[in-house]
Amino acid sequence: MPGVDDSLGAPCWFELGTTDQNAAKQFYTQLLGWRVTDSEMGEDRVYSIFRLKDADVGGAYALAPEQQAQGVSPHWMAYFAATNADETAAKAAQLGGSVIMEPFDVRDLGRMAVCRDPGGAVFGLWQAKRHKGVGVYGEKNSVCWTELATRDTSEAREFYNLLFGWETRTNVNMPTYVEYGIGGEFRGGLLQMDEEWEGVPPHWGIYFLVDDCDGTAARARMLGGKTRQGPFDAPGVGRIAMMADPQGAAFYVITLNM
Repeated sequence: MPGVDDSLGAPCWFELGTTDQNAAKQFYTQLLGWRVTDSEMGEDRVYSIFRLKDADVGGAYALAPEQQAQGVSPHWMAYFAATNADETAAKAAQLGGSVIMEPFDVRDLGRMAVCRDPGGAVFGLWQAKRHKGVGVYGEKNSVCWTELATRDTSEAREFYNLLFGWETRTNVNMPTYVEYGIGGEFRGGLLQMDEEWEGVPPHWGIYFLVDDCDGTAARARMLGGKTRQGPFDAPGVGRIAMMADPQGAAFYVITLNM
């Protein structure tokens, strides 16, 4: 069961910000077979850890009223490993991005920051201490791929290559799609947004690996979620559906070609 890779730039944590934490916990546990462990955050707030096979697979928290007032909607956010969160956040700003949340310590678990790339997509940085990140990745019912939807893949490719030292390549089946990797293992991609994405801001998305894309999409709908696109066949890859949970946070499910 492959776990977290703490190499610079590796996707290492996935976090749901939601308007109804209890409902979200019920949805994902029923959809993907996860369990939940809650920890006190203070001020009557809790942080939920999603677990699969006794390993962490992601987290969830309730969006604060001030976040909702600022227009922050339910979403999944990807965190990338940083050996030094302060230096990497500063470098992101130097490269044309911005720092939304300055680096700070999360107790003795790690140090984090939240940044925005030049195209506007938000991502997190995680400098691991006691908590290394996800304990399972690329297995059934866990995250297997992270994808940036952006209006300029060339700009994004340069930014993240300089920030993280990613290896990148063009997908042979989709000439406009760029894949990124660390240490020879490719972990995600950069998707060029077209006119069909009008009104949707650039963002990072996550894919959950499932045995039956169509069946999982149908179950998500039964549990109160919605299908935003698909299911559809991706040549040379598998079958994909873009979904939204009952609170509106988007995610993908994918069944890979064997």
